[in-house]
Amino acid sequence: MTKIFILLFTLSVLISAQEKNSFLFDGEKRLKNVKMLTNGGENAEAYFSFDQKKLVLQITKDELKCDQIFTMNVDGSDLKMVSSGKGRKTCGYFLPGDTSIVYSSTYLHDAGCPVPPDRSKGYVWKLYDSFDIYSSALDGSNLTQLTTAHGYDAEATVSPKGDRIVFTSTRDGDPEIYSMNIDGSDQRRLTFEKGYDGGPFYSPDGSKIVFRASRPKTEKEFADYNELVKYGLVRPTTLDIFVMDSDGKNIVQVTDFGKACFAPYFHPNGKTIIFAANLQSENPRNFDLYTINIDGSNLERITFNETFDGFPMFSHDGKYLVFASNRFNAKQGDTNIFMAEWVED
Repeated sequence: MTKIFILLFTLSVLISAQEKNSFLFDGEKRLKNVKMLTNGGENAEAYFSFDQKKLVLQITKDELKCDQIFTMNVDGSDLKMVSSGKGRKTCGYFLPGDTSIVYSSTYLHDAGCPVPPDRSKGYVWKLYDSFDIYSSALDGSNLTQLTTAHGYDAEATVSPKGDRIVFTSTRDGDPEIYSMNIDGSDQRRLTFEKGYDGGPFYSPDGSKIVFRASRPKTEKEFADYNELVKYGLVRPTTLDIFVMDSDGKNIVQVTDFGKACFAPYFHPNGKTIIFAANLQSENPRNFDLYTINIDGSNLERITFNETFDGFPMFSHDGKYLVFASNRFNAKQGDTNIFMAEWVED
């Protein structure tokens, strides 16, 4: 009876929020007219098409055992699965022209879902060697493999200029950031420092890249990092935000909080970054959205949700913010995609 009561109460809260057209918490002054675009399952990493009419995202729900790539309209309608359903997929992103996308998949190595990471080592991410980067048409046809190097190739995003793809790879033993042409040619390594470098996104003019990184400092931290990376594991307990030129030069550390900062994305002004972090939470799994200038000044908390907010992306005109959240979910553990109007000063 208790479980039924909790479920009914949660549903009533969700319906109330929908009726009031408010999925906001107190203090979220930068957001208005928030809309829930998905309802149920694990929905994450929703990113705009170049024309801002569609989103590409990854979903696990219903009969799907692990993430697959979908597209939908920006109002949440016309949800369609692009990927085959074989293997695990991640990190979808539109290519110039919006008739094709890029994403990572493990299907070539195994049609089933890869084994979850060994959590006996604590909370860790698994960088599966079986991930390679592919492009395909929006109906899943014309599947083309772009990376073939041994190791994890994923976390691919595309320059607004439409000329380069930036991604994370373990091909040289350490998780580093690389870039390549849209067709997969001219693959170049951009970062060279010990530690995990990942989650890269280009600035609005394509001249810079923002990314998350770990930088072990003590002998104990190096030992832990080196032991995990042998097994393709990363402990994301402490991550910071960095910015560099698109060719890998002039790397600058933006945050230094001793917490987990990830999913950074540039504001269209090119001077501000939005990211997710557990800066003010006793629960390390409770992430909110923050903005900060690229020089590390003017930190501002954007969301005040007691569960999870992450994977933010601004529309190219800066009028909207899309993000993933556990807020107002009908079932514990569900993550949904939300769209909000962005309120500037």
